[in-house]
Amino acid sequence: MKKKNELYKEISDAVVDFDEERAMVLAKESLELGFDPVETILKGISAGMIVVGDLFERKEYFVPEVLMCADAMQRGLDILTPHIPKENVSQKATIVIGTVQGDVHDIGKNIVKLMLEVGGYNVHDLGKDVAYESFVEEMNRTNADIVGMSAMMTTTMMGMEKGVKMIRESNPDVAIMLGGAPLTAEIVQKFGADGYSATAGTVLEDTGNLLQRLGKVGS
Repeated sequence: MKKKNELYKEISDAVVDFDEERAMVLAKESLELGFDPVETILKGISAGMIVVGDLFERKEYFVPEVLMCADAMQRGLDILTPHIPKENVSQKATIVIGTVQGDVHDIGKNIVKLMLEVGGYNVHDLGKDVAYESFVEEMNRTNADIVGMSAMMTTTMMGMEKGVKMIRESNPDVAIMLGGAPLTAEIVQKFGADGYSATAGTVLEDTGNLLQRLGKVGS
């Protein structure tokens, strides 16, 4: 029998190589072997997209390659998602996410969305270049537990402090998480946010820890 980690690496490679057919075949094989579909998504498909994000940031992959990788990712998800047990998709918390205004980088944010949805969170994705007023409106509309904002440039990152203030003024109780390449835990604290995730690979753990720390919805 093929070992889990071996199969997960093959699935990850299929996503990175934008091989849609192989991603589907390997996803089916994972199910046939009785592997947990959530674990397969996280350690196979999501792991592959994290590599894709890194390649894009290093300018080794460009938008066309990333879009083809996303297609391979989706083919694998189409196979695996229907087999996720209902107890795994019970919603833990409602999260509004988006890339802040002036910033059109959304690959990392899209991977974060995937990770959170697989982890059982109810995610409302506002997309990229999102005005801070839109974060506030969607937070209030959905009664969100968390607002997550992403920035990939120092120039757009600087506006996050204003965004945090606007969100706080509208709802002092909501948790605010920030992420993106130029941010650090120190900057996030300076801006007045509650939490920070350095990579998409740690966002589930970071989100759960934040909710527990704030005494909100359990992780």
